[in-house]
Amino acid sequence: MVDYIPDQQITDHEFSDEYIIKTYNLTKIYYEGLPSEVIALKNVSFGIKKCSFIAIAGPSGSGKSTLLNILGCMDSTTSGRVLLDDIEVTSLSEKDLADIRKTKIGFVFQDFLLIPTLSAIDNVLLPLIPSGIKKEDRARAQEILEQVGLGNRAKHRPKELSGGEKQRVAIARALIQSPKIIFADEPTGNLDTTTGEDIIKLLRELNKSLGITVVIVTHDLMIMDKVDLVLNMRDGGIHIP
Repeated sequence: MVDYIPDQQITDHEFSDEYIIKTYNLTKIYYEGLPSEVIALKNVSFGIKKCSFIAIAGPSGSGKSTLLNILGCMDSTTSGRVLLDDIEVTSLSEKDLADIRKTKIGFVFQDFLLIPTLSAIDNVLLPLIPSGIKKEDRARAQEILEQVGLGNRAKHRPKELSGGEKQRVAIARALIQSPKIIFADEPTGNLDTTTGEDIIKLLRELNKSLGITVVIVTHDLMIMDKVDLVLNMRDGGIHIP
């Protein structure tokens, strides 16, 4: 699922076309407003194959959230390169990065991030607003809600939904633009154990049925038992047993 090359300078030829995520000597250093520099990531090189189901784990400050933000095109690198679906994103403009987020990536967050005044189906349609929502888009949103087990809850607002249902809406929203990768940041963090297991089962089903690569950042030990591989982060690096 993952090839990891520790502390080496590598070339593009290390990873074949079957890898949807490739990083080369990835480093992130924070300076601004700090008494001294903080190295969040240092010289990280790895590749994740298409259709993988992966967890990134590690203690607070290990670099996992920084890595997720960079892979998700929400933060920049200090040095190194990132390729998503063979597109080098580290050299793109903000507009082009927004296009990558729109066309290649779906996000699922711990706090769901649903708009409370909107129905479930309208929350699913939110990513399409900039380009305009068409009649067929609403039909597709309904189909996706059915796919995640909420076909009969499309008109309900978040306050009328359970935590697990809210996360299913968030997953449906992540699917609306047919992404190749889903990044899930602590997707079970606000859920009880049984509901959390159901959400991971759903993500696994989508991973298999749609061929979507799923990368989960988590502290949840249950998730680590469900994924293909855990990338353990420590002190800005990845450690694979």
